[in-house]
Amino acid sequence: MLRTIYYSLITLLMTSFLLACNEDYTPKPKGFQRIDLPPHSYQQLTEDHPYTFEYSKAAVIKPDTFLNAEPHWIFIHYPALKANIQLTYKPILGSKDRLRGFIADAYKLASKHQEKAYAVKDAMALGKTGQKFVILEIAGDVPSHMQFYTTDSTKNFLRGAMYLQTATENDSLTPIVEYLKKDVMHLVNTMKWKK
Repeated sequence: MLRTIYYSLITLLMTSFLLACNEDYTPKPKGFQRIDLPPHSYQQLTEDHPYTFEYSKAAVIKPDTFLNAEPHWIFIHYPALKANIQLTYKPILGSKDRLRGFIADAYKLASKHQEKAYAVKDAMALGKTGQKFVILEIAGDVPSHMQFYTTDSTKNFLRGAMYLQTATENDSLTPIVEYLKKDVMHLVNTMKWKK
């Protein structure tokens, strides 16, 4: 009797398993990895540069070590996000021609992303410290989604570019891009030239 109940139960389970397997299989959509972003919290740049600003406590300051790097070129490096905000500083030395060249270079470097970009928006912004910025937002599968520059027109020129160091599709990077844009805007709002 117990043996009959056991075989009946096994037969019932096998039958239900086989019937469940006969349904059409539909693949599930590809999911994106979970990204835990740190809270926005800032600290003052303490290094000796002609400029100062507040940057994220989730980032570290690193010197730019590229071949043509100049003094006061730095990276605001986000190790957990695999991202950088690169800052390049140039002295104007009172030359309007140098200033025009730096501005032209800023637009030229931003335009290198136009092959993969589907939109480029530029806007003038006024930081809380009174500093004027030109901000370029680049939409599309590009490594740099935001670039900016500022100048005092006679002595200093600073250009910044946000870079992601990953080949992941932009759909999954949107939270990181938006997070970094807030940090760039905080930098813009707290940036000052040193005298």
